[in-house]
Amino acid sequence: MTVSAAIDRIFSRWAGQDSPGAVVGVTRNGALVHEGAYGMADLSHGIPLDRRSVIRIGSQSKQFTVLLALMLEAEGKLSMTDEVHRYAPWLPKYPHPITLQHLATNTSGLRDFLEMSIWSGLPLAAGATRATSRTIIGRHGEVNFVPGSAMLYSNTGFFLLSEIIEEVSGRSYNELLSSYITNRLGMADTRLMWRDTEILPRLVSMHMRGAGGDWETVRWGFPIGGEGGMVSTLTDMLTWQATLARPPAEWVSYLARMTAPVHYTNGTETLYRMGLVVDSYRGLRGIGHGGGVAGGKSESIRFPDQVAGVVILGNLSEMNPFSLARRIVDVVLEREMTPRFAPAGAAAMMAAAGVYREVGGGDVFEIGVLEGEPSFSSTGGTTRLDEVSPGVFAPERPTMHLTLSLAGDGAMDMVMCGQKFRYQRVPTSATGKSISGNYRNAGLGIEVAIDGTSMLIRSDVGAMRATLNWIDEDLMLMRGEGIFGRGGWMASLRVTGDGLELTSDRTKGLLLRPV
Repeated sequence: MTVSAAIDRIFSRWAGQDSPGAVVGVTRNGALVHEGAYGMADLSHGIPLDRRSVIRIGSQSKQFTVLLALMLEAEGKLSMTDEVHRYAPWLPKYPHPITLQHLATNTSGLRDFLEMSIWSGLPLAAGATRATSRTIIGRHGEVNFVPGSAMLYSNTGFFLLSEIIEEVSGRSYNELLSSYITNRLGMADTRLMWRDTEILPRLVSMHMRGAGGDWETVRWGFPIGGEGGMVSTLTDMLTWQATLARPPAEWVSYLARMTAPVHYTNGTETLYRMGLVVDSYRGLRGIGHGGGVAGGKSESIRFPDQVAGVVILGNLSEMNPFSLARRIVDVVLEREMTPRFAPAGAAAMMAAAGVYREVGGGDVFEIGVLEGEPSFSSTGGTTRLDEVSPGVFAPERPTMHLTLSLAGDGAMDMVMCGQKFRYQRVPTSATGKSISGNYRNAGLGIEVAIDGTSMLIRSDVGAMRATLNWIDEDLMLMRGEGIFGRGGWMASLRVTGDGLELTSDRTKGLLLRPV
């Protein structure tokens, strides 16, 4: 089977005229070795995807935001070592200083404002403004951890960077982007698209599965800035990836800083650098970033030592482009990769399938089986587990810096950001003491009413209902609407002496006090 035929097979499930899909480009030694367009740009009008289809790239926007910040730093308009309050005095007082560097490396500890919006009862499909997001960010002074001590993905940091670069330059994001980057590179279709209601030439429809399993178009209600609001094409993103590999001389120092080693305060090297992820897969060093918005996913990763790259832009929410890019790399670079480990480790991990909770805490994940491989599920969805060394596994999700291994007592050991935690398997159902009553989080401004297994969250920006089910005597899973594309549970709720602690992938220990 040829390389192109093998890649076509990977995307075959979306290749028909009745499905949205993706455009894919693969390069080797500076040459395009595969290009594919699978599925439709618009199901209603029968328009197929192609290399000029304009598609949301989501969080790939973050690398452009960081590059613009570094360019403005070189002009003396800001410093990445400055505290964020210097540029955004409207922010609340945080327990520890937070710098622009912390924002750019996802080490700030700031809770993700998109999740904070959901916890405030404002679904992401609802209409909102940047002012609404500022209000939610501005009144919540709690953090997930001491800045620099760990990494959790946070759109709040890049929301703030996006606002700051506009403030210090006196120009809009799109003006900065075109002036400093895209005009120079000829990336004519790459820009910030604040809302899905905007009309752009060749703009695709974004899709997700409806409750009945049929495709539906979907729109993101929030205006999105430099944290994830850009659109592009396969043509433009191949140009961008080639530029990252061979940058203009005056950009070399900026891009070197974006991929330079960063360390947590415990000395462990971070996975997420400055707007880019530096990771290893089967012995190969990869640099890139992905993205996910309502009804769309993207990935761009290059392997500099092999002079190879993969770009995927999709217009459907069920796709995991990070995993798909790795399946492409398995085909293209197989001879240069370390061999896969014997199947015993994977079999042992699948045999340990179940729901696990942090010992003494409320963090929860689930081990399962996905297409014959061990899988990892959390509030961020389900993905395959990759065996990174014998008996040690990592989720195929670049925004989580963790590994898992089986412990001898049937528990699971997790190493996250260089810190070790133990998780114990729990039953899928349990009974705990009733927590019916009223609760609140003053910082976020939310009121919570619980009646049995029904939960109502209200604030001045919205309301949301969720259902609860016990999985341990002091721990429940919360299920509701969540962020676009997520399945399973939204968060866990742990009963403590102070009330209830809400925990998800991006929110740790949000305390709801009884009233």
